[in-house]
Amino acid sequence: MSTSVGRSVGESWRALRTPLLITGFVVLAAIVVLIATSARTSGQFSPDSTESTGARALAALLEDHNVDVHGTESLNDAVQAGGGSTLLIGPGGSLDDGDWRRIAQAQWSHIILIRPGSRALEALAPGVRPTGNSLATRSRQPGCELPAAVKAGTVTVNGPTYSAPEGATTCYGDGINNTVVRLEVGDRLVDVIGTPGSFMNARLADDGNAALALNLLGTHQDLTWYLPQWESDYPDSDGESSAQLIPPDVRYIAWALAFAVLVVAIWRGRRLGPVVAERLPVIVHAAETTEGRARLYRRSRARDRAASALRESALGQLHEAHGIPRRADPSAVVATVAARTGRDPAMLYELLYGLPPLTDAALMSLSQELDVLTQEVRHP
Repeated sequence: MSTSVGRSVGESWRALRTPLLITGFVVLAAIVVLIATSARTSGQFSPDSTESTGARALAALLEDHNVDVHGTESLNDAVQAGGGSTLLIGPGGSLDDGDWRRIAQAQWSHIILIRPGSRALEALAPGVRPTGNSLATRSRQPGCELPAAVKAGTVTVNGPTYSAPEGATTCYGDGINNTVVRLEVGDRLVDVIGTPGSFMNARLADDGNAALALNLLGTHQDLTWYLPQWESDYPDSDGESSAQLIPPDVRYIAWALAFAVLVVAIWRGRRLGPVVAERLPVIVHAAETTEGRARLYRRSRARDRAASALRESALGQLHEAHGIPRRADPSAVVATVAARTGRDPAMLYELLYGLPPLTDAALMSLSQELDVLTQEVRHP
C-alpha cells in the first residue's frame, strides 16, 4: 500500500512566506535607500537649493553681476545652440555617450564641467583624464597664470583631481593632480573643475572661492546651469523620451527583484519534485483497524456511531448488488430490497434506518441481522 505525497495550499504558503517576506523586505529597503539617496542628492549643486550642498548663493552672486542664470534638468536645453553663452554641467546624473556627443556638437562658447566623469571628458575635454586621487580640504595658491585664478588668489579646494594634456592650463594642484583645468577645444573654452564644494553654499564665503567662481562662470551674460539626471534617449514623435521616464535605479531594482524571485523559485523548486510513492512505516491489516475502531466505540459507548457505520456498510453492499443509486430515497431502497428478498418492508426499514440500539446486546443483534441480510445479497 502506498500514499501519494503533495502540498496543500496552506502548506505551500507556510513554506514560501519566509523567503517571500525576506525578498519583499530587501526590495522595500532598496526602494527606501533609493528614495533617501535621491532626496539627499536632488539639491546638490542646484542653483535653487539653499542647503549646504546647494549653490543658491553662487547663483545669486552671478545675478548680482548681471549674469542671467537659467537652471534646467533637460538635455534638450543643454544641446541648444548657445553661441556667446556659457553652459555649466553639474555633477551627478548618468548620461550615455550619445548624449555627451550631442552636447559636444552644440555651439556653446564656454563649457564648464563640474566633477566630470570619463565619458564627459572624452567628449568635451579630450586629453583630460581623472587621476584617481583626491585632495584633502585645504587652502591652496593658484600656481598658474589663469586670470580668473590669479584674481581669486587662495581658494579652499578638495575633491577629485585631473591630469591635463600639453597646452592646457592647470591650477590649484601639484602639477600632476589638479582641481582646475582649462583648455581650448577649437574655438571653445572648456573648464574642468573637480572641487564643486568650493562653490557650494557652505564654503562660498571662504578664501577666494566666490571670486574664482564669479570669474570662471561669469564670462558671458547668459549661463545655462544644467544638472544631468539619468540616461536619456532621442525624443520620440511626441517629443518625450520613453527612457527618460524610467531612472536606471528603478531598472536595477527590477532586475534585482527578478533575480531574487528566480533564486527563491530554484530554492523551493528543489523540494517540489514529482509525486512519488512512499512506503508506510507500519502496515496495519484491515481486521485490526476494524477491531481497534470497535474498541473505541465500545469504550466511549458510541452505539449510535457503531450502528450508523454498520448500516452504511450494509447499504453500500445493497446498492451495489441491486443497482440502487447512492442518493436513492430510503423508501425506494426498502421497496427494492423487499421485492428481491421477500422480507417485510417495515422490518427492513427498521433494520436499515431505525433508531440506534440502546444496549450492547441490541447492537450485536443489529450487527448479526445486517450480516444475514448482506449474506442473502451475496448468495441469493
